[in-house]
Amino acid sequence: MLRVGRAVSCVACKNLVSKNMGVRFRMPLQKLHPLSRAIHHRYNASANAQRPPHCSAARHFTSMSRLPMRPPKPPPGGHGGWRYQQHRNFWMLRLASRLLKLRYIVLGSAVGGGYTAKKTYEEWKDMLPDMSAYNWVIPDFVWELSDQIDLDKLTKILPELEEIAKLLPELPDFDKIGENFTFLKSILSTEAPGDTPVKAATEAPVTATPEASDKQFKKSSDKEKVDQLQEELLRTQMKYQRMLERLEKENKDLRKVVLQKDEKGIHQRKIKKSLIDMYSEVLDILSDFDSNYNTQDHLPRVVVVGDQSAGKTSVLEMIAQARIFPRGSGEMMTRSPVKVTLSEGPHHVAMFKDSSREFDLGKEEDLAALRHEIELRMRKSVKEGQTVSPETISLSVKGPGIQRMVLVDLPGVISTVTAGMAADTKETIFSISKNYMQNPNAIILCIQDGSVDAERSIVTDLVSQMDPQGKRTIFVLTKVDLAEKNLASPNRIQQIVEGKLFPMKALGYFAVVTGKGSAGESIDSIKDYEEDFFQNSRLLRDGMLKAHQVTTKNLSLAVSDCFWKMVRESVEQQADAFKASRFNLETEWKNNYPRLRELDRNELFEKAKNEILDEVISLSQVTPKHWEAILQKKLWERVSTHVIENIYLPAAQTMNSGTFNTTVDIKLKQWTDKQLPHKALEVAWETLQEEFARFMAEYKGKDQDDIFDKLKEAVKDESIKRHKWNERAMDSLRVIQHNALEDRSITDKPQWDAAIQFMEETLQARLKDTDSVINDMVGPDWKQRWMSWKNRSPEQHTRNETRNELERLLKLHEDHTAYLANDEVTTVRKNLEGRGVEVDPALIKDTWHQLYRRHFLQKALQHCNLCRRGFYYYQRHFVDSELECNDVVLFWRIQRMLLITANTLRQQLTNTEVRRLEKNVKEVLEDFGEDNERKVHLITGRRVQLAEDLKKVREIQEKLEAFIEALHKEK
Repeated sequence: MLRVGRAVSCVACKNLVSKNMGVRFRMPLQKLHPLSRAIHHRYNASANAQRPPHCSAARHFTSMSRLPMRPPKPPPGGHGGWRYQQHRNFWMLRLASRLLKLRYIVLGSAVGGGYTAKKTYEEWKDMLPDMSAYNWVIPDFVWELSDQIDLDKLTKILPELEEIAKLLPELPDFDKIGENFTFLKSILSTEAPGDTPVKAATEAPVTATPEASDKQFKKSSDKEKVDQLQEELLRTQMKYQRMLERLEKENKDLRKVVLQKDEKGIHQRKIKKSLIDMYSEVLDILSDFDSNYNTQDHLPRVVVVGDQSAGKTSVLEMIAQARIFPRGSGEMMTRSPVKVTLSEGPHHVAMFKDSSREFDLGKEEDLAALRHEIELRMRKSVKEGQTVSPETISLSVKGPGIQRMVLVDLPGVISTVTAGMAADTKETIFSISKNYMQNPNAIILCIQDGSVDAERSIVTDLVSQMDPQGKRTIFVLTKVDLAEKNLASPNRIQQIVEGKLFPMKALGYFAVVTGKGSAGESIDSIKDYEEDFFQNSRLLRDGMLKAHQVTTKNLSLAVSDCFWKMVRESVEQQADAFKASRFNLETEWKNNYPRLRELDRNELFEKAKNEILDEVISLSQVTPKHWEAILQKKLWERVSTHVIENIYLPAAQTMNSGTFNTTVDIKLKQWTDKQLPHKALEVAWETLQEEFARFMAEYKGKDQDDIFDKLKEAVKDESIKRHKWNERAMDSLRVIQHNALEDRSITDKPQWDAAIQFMEETLQARLKDTDSVINDMVGPDWKQRWMSWKNRSPEQHTRNETRNELERLLKLHEDHTAYLANDEVTTVRKNLEGRGVEVDPALIKDTWHQLYRRHFLQKALQHCNLCRRGFYYYQRHFVDSELECNDVVLFWRIQRMLLITANTLRQQLTNTEVRRLEKNVKEVLEDFGEDNERKVHLITGRRVQLAEDLKKVREIQEKLEAFIEALHKEK
């Protein structure tokens, strides 16, 4: 109200002021402010014209308007001048005070008008419904255009005050307009400010209308009129629903165009687009994180659970707007959890987390390939003997208009294990479902098949156990078209969606239709069928279902809103929990491993890999002399027994030089053709393995970390197992060995002496072995019996007596042959029986073999000493000489064959086999590097696990902080 000063004292003036100033303008503040100023100025002018002439206020304003611009000249005279000056001063003071009063009146009028306008605007604002939830319908450029409108210019083009004053009496009744807006609010089921669509879905239907509508319904008792009004209400709902869908489609097209541009206005949308991807990465890391510090994964995700064949996958496909999952009739298709990250993008594509291939969901070929790939990954994740797997398959789907969220599709809950399933399939599915639903921030999307009896549902009881209060559960009734057709009482559907049939509580209830059951239906045809069904369904027409409770579109919006609300409420708390866990891990590392770097399993594997490759390279640095010495020694150890027992002794015991040479040549030829090359290659391969192991052992002693022992041993074994020796070298080696053994020409005395030394060492070693065998046969001698308190066994006593008898025989016949005649065996046995010793002929022959072997080796050593000076006779080919040293020549041939074979094998090792082994080691390391399970098995210990946990926690915390920062920017 504009206020008038105390100068208005006339009753007529007061009436005039109250008449003209008593109007309350109910207009927005930005329009009312200039209007109030115009009213104030016009009022001052018109008020003076309408006042009666006798009014003091009129005389006051009239005198003020007619004041002279200059004061009159003072009259002549001194006193008159002083009085004139005093009168002039008082006049100026009165003028100033009156001007200030007028200013106060104008200022007070403006302030009062502004306050009244603001109060009126707030009342108007309270009467209007809240349409903020539908801001997404209006494209962003509309809001940008509104910011560019100059309101000052708009006010200048307003009509004059007189024209506005003429229109004021014709303004409508704003109270009635408020009632109409309230009624429209009940029709559209618009939720209250701050409520989510799911909360609106749970509220009771708005049946209360304004007072005028209530009176109209109470006066009308005609049922037909009520039905007519309900049909009109339904048509209105459908009309606005179609308008919203049209606007959504236009908005979707506009957003697609904007997302394809890389210029203005795209930065904010990039933040929105990448926000869900950042969150999905955190979930992927957490799925692989095994925490020992009770830092559980409580980040939100939408968990889709339901009975088998209840339509879980179909609902998820409708939300993703693509038929991306494999389908089957009645059989279990979802065999492992599938995490689907939905986000907005210019193109409708899908991609696996561990693959760079994009599947174009607009092409049927790519859709079929995607479904096939998901099925292959599911079957691969299932271990042998199992039906389902807890391993998660991570998939991302992007497209225009897709709501951003993370959903996890779980295997359907079953009641009975059928043929072909593992015995624990039912329990495994329950365990997987509980593991995901026990997360206190997980949103449970409970899918119920509406075409079957509700009493047959298993999943509702499971969900009730995990979320008794229903604070994070959204119930979805699928196949409502079949339910309406099959149920005799549709009120049962109403009871389900109102939460009155099941004991399970839920945050919201929805009813959807996901097609006619044909696998070839497209998403667009399913949407059209769903819309047509609900438009013609009596469930919606009779008020059993609300408009916001139907269609997968409304479900998708509701789930997305709940998901992001839960994310905003819980993500910072989870970040703080991982921050505390990181502090605990860092403290433990500093206390236990203060001087070691924090190397995780992959970094330790790379370090071990470099050390192993260095060890393999060291094999190529072994000198040829070292290789040949090792090969020659090992080869002789392998073939010495065969040479002595099968070649030398049978030939030497013939006591004839010609027979000796013939026997040796024949046996050497047979040996070279059949056994010698194989034995040589075996020795070379074993030598390579031993040298490889030796270098690893040497590196281990050089302050090497013992955490690599199992890994290095496994790499060595696997590399040796994969290594195949080049068999083509065997033929050439056979020829080389045969030529070496055929040569009998000793060219110089050093070679002769070397052969004699080689022969002496070999015969002495054999003689020592033979003495050891004889001592074991006859038992301890008298010195050992007296000094060590040992006694002979009865068999050893018999052996000792037999030995004594046979030694007497050898003394009598030093040139005796290697075998005893039968009469000699009989004589020895009778002599022993005469002394009371019963002996078997086989025992006599066995003892004789060892005694004669020792006797022969002793004589061969004596002959070897004599041959030291026999090189002169050998060189001049004195065949009939007393010094026939054919055995020395045999050992020289063997020695030369060993030397040449060792040289040949050394060349093959250094030129071929070492490089091939190095290549095998690299391949094994590459295979081990890709096999995470093997790395976990080979690189173990608390130190490794602590570094792994510390790396994971840091990565999770950093990604969560980046996500939270992006989330705040989006707000």
